[in-house]
Amino acid sequence: MTPAAVRTTVYLHATPERVWHALTSADESAVYWGHRNVSTWLPGAPWEHRRTDDSGTADVTGTVEAATRPHHLVTTWYSPGSPDPAGPSRVTFGIEGWQDLTRLTVTHEDLADETGAEQAAAGWSAVLANLKTYLETGHPLPQQPWLMP
Repeated sequence: MTPAAVRTTVYLHATPERVWHALTSADESAVYWGHRNVSTWLPGAPWEHRRTDDSGTADVTGTVEAATRPHHLVTTWYSPGSPDPAGPSRVTFGIEGWQDLTRLTVTHEDLADETGAEQAAAGWSAVLANLKTYLETGHPLPQQPWLMP
């Protein structure tokens, strides 16, 4: 079986530094993602995607593989509750500024199969729509887009 990958790009009216901060700040990610992204964001450091219900539960964990603020972040992704026998997947955030815009490209690779790729694509589409709305208006979408049937 060949690992699958998805790539999603969004254009934001925000600086690369602002986008980086929204991705790596536990408090900000909680607002638009529904999880706190917690790490020191140094290469080799662990990171966790923790629920905002104060349970301390991390639905995704991984390692920071590369971090060049504010342009490049690579992390591994692993779901502790449902381990993938193929190992963790990898997410790369590419952040490029141009005039008043920032292009954010998210590449999620080493997914187990096409079903995993379809689920990842739907999830990233929803999260990035919420991130864009949050950064451009100061508020996330009125409902969590990943819950839409």
